[in-house]
Amino acid sequence: MTPRGHGLGVLLIAASAVAYSTAGFYVRLIPLDPWTILFWRGLFAGGFMAACVLAREGRSALRAVRAVGWPGLVVMACSGVSSLLFINALHYAPVAQVMIILATLPFVIAGLGRIVFGTRETRTTLIASALALLGVALMVGGAGDPRRGSHLGELLACGATLLLAVTMLTVQRRRDTLMLPAAAAATLLASLLAAPLASPLALSSRDLGLLALFGMTQSGLGWLLLTLGTRLVSATESALIGNLEVPLAAFWVWLAFAETPQPTTLAGGLLVIAAVLWHIWRQPRLRPDGA
Repeated sequence: MTPRGHGLGVLLIAASAVAYSTAGFYVRLIPLDPWTILFWRGLFAGGFMAACVLAREGRSALRAVRAVGWPGLVVMACSGVSSLLFINALHYAPVAQVMIILATLPFVIAGLGRIVFGTRETRTTLIASALALLGVALMVGGAGDPRRGSHLGELLACGATLLLAVTMLTVQRRRDTLMLPAAAAATLLASLLAAPLASPLALSSRDLGLLALFGMTQSGLGWLLLTLGTRLVSATESALIGNLEVPLAAFWVWLAFAETPQPTTLAGGLLVIAAVLWHIWRQPRLRPDGA
């Protein structure tokens, strides 16, 4: 992997983190239950990514769908179920606990990659991931949510993190194959699974417009950038850069709703950003195989 290719991968992953970070902003604007939001977001995100595949492949779109093979089925199943586990984890446990568990994703990926594929991440990546995890802990620790979460919520968050790790490792290991069709199928699967608990017709035209933006710009665009970027960097590094989503999410809420962050939240967010920037500076030639 050339430095230019690695740099492009870093930019794509960072852009996907920006897209994903708008989730809280949209949820605040849409006065609907989580299952209805998940249902419509999945439909719009899946449609957006399917349109991207058609625009890119043209008449070869069906061939691109078949090319994902069994790894595409793994990505579809793991990603789709991970979304549902994450939503339910937020229902049974405080956001703070869920976000801390999710922030361990770089270490979960590094461990699975070492066990299954024999890959080894650099010390710089692991140190930066630890600093980012500390930053996330500082941020959510200052959120003022003292409730103890149930063990069920913690287990759901762990399951979501594990499945997301499998998803990212699969995308990275099959970087020669465009996994966007599988990503589109994953969001549609999440929508299908959420349908029995959703109220898809109980919404206004304004809500539908916001849901369309939510699905296309947050989930759809985020997935598009993530699948393209993860092909160019290691899966662990992708998860590390993805932690930028946490401080950015707090920034959008502050900007749109004037919610001033606590000092610990601000300090934690700056630490996450500093960890990612330090890693990028120290590892300009990091290859996707983790060497």
